[in-house]
Amino acid sequence: MINEKLLEERLAALEAARSWSPRVVSRLETLLRSADETAVFRINPIRFAAEKGMSEAEAIDLFLHGTVAGLFEMDWLLLCPMCSDIVDSFRSLSALHQHYHCHLCRSDYEAVLDDYIAVTFTVQPAVRRVRFHDPASLSVADYAFLYKATTDGLTPEGVPWADVIKSSMKALQWLPPGETARLELDAAEGMLLGVDMESDAHFDFTVAGEPAKEIQRVFIDFGADICTPDSGAVRPGRVLFEVHNTTASHRAVFGVLQVPAGGPPLRMLNFKPFLSGKRLLMTQTFRDFFRSEVIRGTEGLAVRDITVLFTDLKGSTALYERIGDLNAYVQVQRHFEQLVDVTVRHQGAVTKTIGDAVMAAFVSPADALKAALEMRESIEQLNRDRPQRDFVLKIGIHKGASIAVTLNERLDYFGRTVNIAARVQHLADGDEIVITESVRRSDGIGEILAPYRVEQTTAELKGISERVPVHVVHGRAA
Repeated sequence: MINEKLLEERLAALEAARSWSPRVVSRLETLLRSADETAVFRINPIRFAAEKGMSEAEAIDLFLHGTVAGLFEMDWLLLCPMCSDIVDSFRSLSALHQHYHCHLCRSDYEAVLDDYIAVTFTVQPAVRRVRFHDPASLSVADYAFLYKATTDGLTPEGVPWADVIKSSMKALQWLPPGETARLELDAAEGMLLGVDMESDAHFDFTVAGEPAKEIQRVFIDFGADICTPDSGAVRPGRVLFEVHNTTASHRAVFGVLQVPAGGPPLRMLNFKPFLSGKRLLMTQTFRDFFRSEVIRGTEGLAVRDITVLFTDLKGSTALYERIGDLNAYVQVQRHFEQLVDVTVRHQGAVTKTIGDAVMAAFVSPADALKAALEMRESIEQLNRDRPQRDFVLKIGIHKGASIAVTLNERLDYFGRTVNIAARVQHLADGDEIVITESVRRSDGIGEILAPYRVEQTTAELKGISERVPVHVVHGRAA
């Protein structure tokens, strides 16, 4: 099912897109040609990087460029943190919503870009068609455990929760509208849970007492988000549930699980590393190539932890007056190019430019501080080629929670963290980097700052009643 001509053309376009590490594209080609269908469905770039011995940043770029070249489709997945169910999947960021509901564990969640929004990549059907491109044609087991769930959610003991559910599932069937499913099983003491993976319809039956000698028949009407009856009791032994779908259009994925009395113990799962929505939005390649991606709605999407960096050029007005608008504009653009290059090297993305200032977002404070120090050095390199020191950079960094929004048709960040980062930058004098206490206390910052002179002080920030501690990073210590 591989379209050889199309695959060759799109691989060639990918290879020409940028300079890749040796054999990166050939490894991807091997995956597309030889891997089984599950391996080219919802590919995790972070896992691909680990398996192929390449950097995560290059792997993310590889799949983004591959999507632009027509090799992949990008999927945004909403994951349930309690049962690893894929609550929903979307082809575009714009379809994500702020609140979501897991039918399997009947819980509600707030969508947060840091945690349970995963981004994966599936081979384009025009390049190689696999059965997952048509989920309605899948077997009920493949749909339930490969399409509707991820094995990346682990119990504290390291067991995939999807495997726990699979081992507990005593019967599972498609249940089309107007039809009846016959779910026959051996019941042990505890509970039998009937569930539809795509609605809240369920039943809970207690299993207790003397074993039954004959088969026990239970009739269930399945409706919109309800089973009638939704509870009852049976004895250990053979049980036949006859579940009739009374809906006009909903095809249920209906199963019966055998669990201990009281139901399965729901706990927050640990997830294997995946490409989060937050990290993708902080990838420059995504921002450059997917400008049409927007966050719908007025609420935006929450980001629990983001590091924001602001820069500004000191004395740029005098530069425009001294050498003229056109010459100064060209020089300022050179400065922008330097800052973007440094930001990308440190796993960040430039969110916007405001006059001669830059706002950039980073996954970690350590990346942001390393970028700031390199920015300062790169600007100094620009000055060495000039008759006088025209570029003097001021930088401020802060970390905290934020909201990802679409403003003026551009993905942006909004909120108190962004405001503080901008105000901290205003505290900096020429060639200074000012960081807040939350940045200073973050992992790896002490080691990065060890060679530099750092002055701790307090400052007044607009909108904050008390003086706040800040740290001013000067040049290297003698």
